[in-house]
Amino acid sequence: MTAPFQLHPRLQADCIPVGHFELCQLLLMNDSQYPWFILVPQVDGLRELYELSKAQQHLFTGESNYLAEQLAILYQADKMNIAAIGNLVPQLHIHHIVRYQTDKAWPAPVWGKFAAIPYGDAKIHEILQQVRTALVTKLTPIKNCLPF
Repeated sequence: MTAPFQLHPRLQADCIPVGHFELCQLLLMNDSQYPWFILVPQVDGLRELYELSKAQQHLFTGESNYLAEQLAILYQADKMNIAAIGNLVPQLHIHHIVRYQTDKAWPAPVWGKFAAIPYGDAKIHEILQQVRTALVTKLTPIKNCLPF
């Protein structure tokens, strides 16, 4: 019997839950400097994308591409940075960061560049509403996307 999925404590501490797709949990990184979201496949014990089954890899690709496209539209991104680093948090998680040529880290990666500046409660509520609406009301290639 496989262990139930548990979100890594660091992700729990640093992020705000947004919702679930069929495979992945969607989180908002609590750093107001960038629109920064994280997809976490809800399969216990994963460290690398290749550890997903072929079907899960296909599903993940669809969820990730859909998320990136909707975030790029919603936030009018200059560039989407998508990466799985995992040096501090070994649990498989994939960052989806909206980048602008005017953001304070551009053109460098955002990791470790500046200390996080947390969102206020009102801004969190606003972002959650916007993102949930964008992801639910758009046509999506993801089948069985769970409602938020």
